[in-house]
Formats: sequence, C-alpha cells, structure tokens
Amino acid sequence: MSRRNIAKKRFPEPDSVYNSYLVSLLIARILKSGKKNLAQNIVNGAFEIIQKKTDQDPLLIFEKAIKNASPIVEVKARRVGGSTYQVPIEVGAFRATNLALRWLLTYARQRGGRSMSIKLANEIIDTANEIGNTIKKKEETHRMAEANKAFAHFRY
Repeated sequence: MSRRNIAKKRFPEPDSVYNSYLVSLLIARILKSGKKNLAQNIVNGAFEIIQKKTDQDPLLIFEKAIKNASPIVEVKARRVGGSTYQVPIEVGAFRATNLALRWLLTYARQRGGRSMSIKLANEIIDTANEIGNTIKKKEETHRMAEANKAFAHFRY
C-alpha cells in the first residue's frame, strides 16, 4: 500500500517593510511578469498615500478594508439531474481573504487615475469606509446567495 505525498499549503513570508502576511499576499496578486520590486513599490506608494490622506496607520486601514470586503457566503454552480443550480456555500477564511484581495485589485485597476499606487490607495480607503465597487461586489455575492437559499440542500 503506497502513501500519497500530501502537500501542505505554502504561506508566503511576511512583508519586509510592514511584517504582514496580508501585505505580502497583496504584493503577490499585483505581481506581473515576475517584477516583484515594482509590485512592492506600488504597495509602498499606496500605503504612503493612505498615510497622508487619513493620518492613520495604513496597515490598519488595509486590514479593515480586507475585513469589510471578505464575503461570508458565495454561490457555486452544481449540476443536479440535467439542470444547474447556484448553490450557496459558506466561504472559508483563506478563500474570503483571497476573494477580497482579488476584488480590491480588479476594481483598483478599473479606476481612473495616474498611477496604480493612487488607484490602489483610493480603492483601499473606499473599501475601509464601506463604499466603492469592492463592497458592491461583496453585497452582490451575498444577494446571489440569499436569492438561491432554496437550493442550499444541494450543498456538497
């Protein structure tokens, strides 16, 4: 009988400037074509802008934004007897954080503005204040789950 090699989930190292896992996850999501230095500069620039605009610790604002944007439930497509149902499923903590980061960056990229640092800073501030597109996306996800509550018994 052979034993399978079960890989453990690898977490990134905490960020060198802010010593935070969340910041290093954000840098990893911004990363394009392996240019980590550029991604770090974008995040650091965004955090400096947040510091200037709010006069508060940017790390606390960022953590609050991620907490506000993290969904509790989402819908997942499930085929039952030829028809597809949108089944509401509770979201785990890691996936919720991942979704929040993804949405935050998606809507930051769609914003108008000169640089990515400015766009990211504004999106983080808006999300921390519970306004903006990222919060709309979370509420829309919750509405979808609420509307499809009748199919919750198809959960797997």
